[in-house]
Parts: sequence; C-alpha cells; structure tokens
Amino acid sequence: METSEKTGSRPIDFIRQIIADDLRTGKHRTTVTRFPPEPNGFLHIGHAKSICLNFGIALENNGVCHMRFDDTNPSKEEVAYVESIMRDVKWLGFDWHDKLFYASDYFPALYDFALQLIRLGKAYVCELSADAIREYRGTLTEPGRESPWRNRSVEDNLHLFQRMKNGEFAEGSHVLRAKIDMTSPNLNLRDPVIYRILNVPHHRTGDTWCIYPMYDYTHCLSDSIEGITHSLCTLEFEDHRPLYDWVLDTLQTPCHPQQIEFARLNLTYTVMSKRKLLQLVKEGYVDGWDDPRMLTISGLRRRGYTPAAIRNFCHEIGLGKRESWIDMTVLENAVRDDLNVTAPRVMCVLDPIKVVIDNYPEDQTEEMEAANHPQDPAMGSRRLPFSRELYIERSDFMENPPAKFHRLGPGREVRLRYGYLVTCTSVDKDADGTIHAIHCTYDPATRGGSTPDGRKVKGTIHWVSARYALPCQVRLYDRLFVAENPEADRDISFKQHLNPHSRITIEAAMAEPSLAGLAAGTQVQFERQGYFCADTIDSQPGRPVFNRIVTLRDTWARTQQKID
Repeated sequence: METSEKTGSRPIDFIRQIIADDLRTGKHRTTVTRFPPEPNGFLHIGHAKSICLNFGIALENNGVCHMRFDDTNPSKEEVAYVESIMRDVKWLGFDWHDKLFYASDYFPALYDFALQLIRLGKAYVCELSADAIREYRGTLTEPGRESPWRNRSVEDNLHLFQRMKNGEFAEGSHVLRAKIDMTSPNLNLRDPVIYRILNVPHHRTGDTWCIYPMYDYTHCLSDSIEGITHSLCTLEFEDHRPLYDWVLDTLQTPCHPQQIEFARLNLTYTVMSKRKLLQLVKEGYVDGWDDPRMLTISGLRRRGYTPAAIRNFCHEIGLGKRESWIDMTVLENAVRDDLNVTAPRVMCVLDPIKVVIDNYPEDQTEEMEAANHPQDPAMGSRRLPFSRELYIERSDFMENPPAKFHRLGPGREVRLRYGYLVTCTSVDKDADGTIHAIHCTYDPATRGGSTPDGRKVKGTIHWVSARYALPCQVRLYDRLFVAENPEADRDISFKQHLNPHSRITIEAAMAEPSLAGLAAGTQVQFERQGYFCADTIDSQPGRPVFNRIVTLRDTWARTQQKID
C-alpha cells in the first residue's frame, strides 16, 4: 500500500473489540468476514467503508474475507455491475484470492432449506397479492392478520411450492412465506416472504429458475454455508437480525454467524442511494457512473482520488453505532493529505495572458531547473524552457492593484517561479480596452529567482513559455450538489440542489511541455491551482485532458464564512 497511508492507531472500535474477545475466549479460532454487494449498480464511497472494514478486519486477524455477490434479483442485476464491483475492490487494494462466491451458487441448497421449513411447518405458500400482504401485516401499533392460506397442510405447501418452481404460476400469484408470528412487535417477523416468482433470466443461471429467494432469507444462509464468523451490516439491518437468527435457529444450521450492525456513511453534499445515482445517470445529469462528479468509486478513480486517500478517509471517520454526518471536507482533506506527499509539482496556466520580456533576447531559450517536489528531493527535478514570451494567469495582473496585491502590476516587480524577476513596464490593449499583452523587463542577475542585492520581492507567480506551451483541456470539478443534505426536504427533488458549476471546462489552458507524455490517471499538483489528474478516457498523448481532483485549500469553507 502507498507509503503515505495513515497507520496510526485509534481507540479500538466496538466491532474489533467483539472480534478480539471472540478470538481470546476461543469462541472462534479465526475470523471470516464477507463483502456482499448486490450487483445492481456501481459501488460508491459508502461501500468503501464496508469494504475497508470487512477486508481490513480479516487482514488484521490473519483471517479471510469473502467476496460474495448477493445476486437474487435478476430484474435489476447485470454482468457489467459484477465486473465493475470486482474492479473497484481490487483498485482499493484488497483481494479475495480464491474466496469468490455468488448467492446464485446456493440456489439448490436454498431451495432445499425452504423444503425443510415447509416440512417443519414453518413456511407456507400464500396467494395474497403484494398489496394484500402489506395490508395484512398491520402497523407498529396494530398486530397483523393471518393469511387465509397460513394453515395449509405440509403436503399442500410442498406440492404448491414444487409447482411454483416448475413455472406453473404467474408472477405475483404465489409466494412462499415464513410462518413466524403475525402479532410480533417486529414487522420483519410477521410471516415475511422468502421466495417469489420472477420470470426473468438470471445473468448466471439463465432460465433454470423462475423462483428466487428474498434477501433476508438468502443472506443468513449464505453466511452460514460459507462459515462466516461475523456478518457486518449497516444499521438498517438491525431490525432484521431477529429474522436472520430465526432462519438459522429454526433450520439448526451447524454454523450460526453473528450479525453486528454499524452506522453507515452519511456524507454531506451528495446522495448515496443507488436508485438516485441511477436517476442521475439515466436522465443525463452526469456522463455515466464514472463521471468524476459522482462519488462512485469509479467516479472517484477517474477524478484522480487515490486508493490510499479513500482508505485513510475510512480509517479517519471510524465506526459508530449511531447515525451521523461526515462533512465532505474530511474526504477532500484525505486526498489533499495524500497527494501533498505523492504528487509531483508542475505548472499550468488556466487563463493565459501573454507576457513579453522586451529586454530578453528574442531568439534565446534557456532551461530552468525546477524541483518536482519542494519537500522531497528524492523526486528529482525537471528542465523548463524559458523564452522571451510567456503565459501567466490573467488574475496575476491588475492594472490598478490594491496595496496588498502581491502580484504583477504597472511598475511592480514579481518573481517568476524558477525563472527571473520581472517588472511590468506597459500593456497592450484591444479597442475595447481589454489587455491582451503585458510588457516587462527582466533582471539577468536574478536567474532562478534569487536576488543578489538582497531586495525583497513578495510576489511569486507561475508561468509557461509561449513557444513551448502545451495546449490542454482542463475540467474544474466541484461538488455535485450545493446543499449539505440534498434529500432533507421531501417536498423538493434532490435534483433541484444540483450545482450548476460542478464542472467548468477550460479549452485553452497552457501547460509546461513535460506534461505531453503524462500517463492517463497520473496525479500532479498544478502549482498554486490544485491537484489534477490526466483523464483516463479522454486524455491523449500531446493533447492532455486534466480533471481537477481538489483545490489546494477548502474553498467551500471560506465561501461559507463569507456568507455567515
């Protein structure tokens, strides 16, 4: 793993304490966890927390973590999602080795378990519609009502369930329900559906099955079959734990994993629902699941986030039992901290204006030595061409600057990073008064930015040689939403909070020539601008496209302070 990754210890969390106690007391000799995504969409930053937890705990205890796809709903699942999930987990730095499983592997076993429940009198075929089942279930304050089909004989239930399997019934006409307690205060125990009919081909089993097990039934049995010791779930499954235990206890499975719940990740300025993320993709608000504005793992990867930054973020936020919100700044600071150590420095002018150094030889070109990282000499240096005509940022010049403007202005002297000290003498303007060129003189004695006479120059700005500049496209990405919680008001669509400036495309930026061969996916710091990454899809040799990963500082906090 990356050398910049945080390894400092924090107080042991409650899950790790449980696991440590289990190993110490001999309850378990090893630790077996699992990461069980449903392949119905791309993974997002919330899943990264679960990935780091499950794989991390296994690594810490010399155990194993299984990769298991809970693929029991063929109407929403695709091979493309399976492939993307495996790619994302590998990219984050984790490996399941030979422990790759699918819930669909267990369809025959799950069917046999259902037959056992029927024979035990603990499951029955019900002909109520989905709406009727909901109506019969009751509420938190009112008990449920028993289905008219609840007391069918074991023989009738076995016969009907076989007919369901054979495809003799239409979708929605019959389901298999667990027979538990319609008066239970826990609604999940009021005879939950454990099998339904779906006439949809499965991406792995094809048309072999037309009945599919429900998640709550499948998950606990899959855990048991695989010998999972600790089944780590988010808090929304806490009320489902009694059903998890009921299935395993009723079937008297030899392995009974312990389900433990933790608070899921809630991050400001985003949405975590796969359904809503899919909306954004299908309705064209973003350019796909890997759009750099999306907090999918593939979007973060394309944006330029590093695996170490995401792992460090998950380590930093820790684990809790109560829902809480994490500010987006914590994630942004994680990648800032990582790239501050690992990213080489380069120069790129985003809004160029020409500077002409009138007393510099017209046909001369020099090479200036520039450090690739000011705090890490081991990263070496590069040579930058310097010539009579340069580009600087338009914002680094003001014709009538205020006193504290430590950049270029008429009669003012600034340091060109790694170059010379220059003084503005005049400007060229268009007919409408727009400045299109700045004229300067340079001091030949200040090569490299030194001042032999000891004079103080406060301003240092970046530049590129106009003759050798590399034209490039730069995409300035920002948060996708302007509201801290886009879902806070149920009467307003979360899409109304989309940030209209979440992507600003600059077509005519000018970069130093060393970036011409930058490999796609490589991160760099544009000095004074932020951290950027060569886009993995659109960037081409000689015509790079750069994505802004994050600014150098938290500009959102400064903006909020001004508002407040």
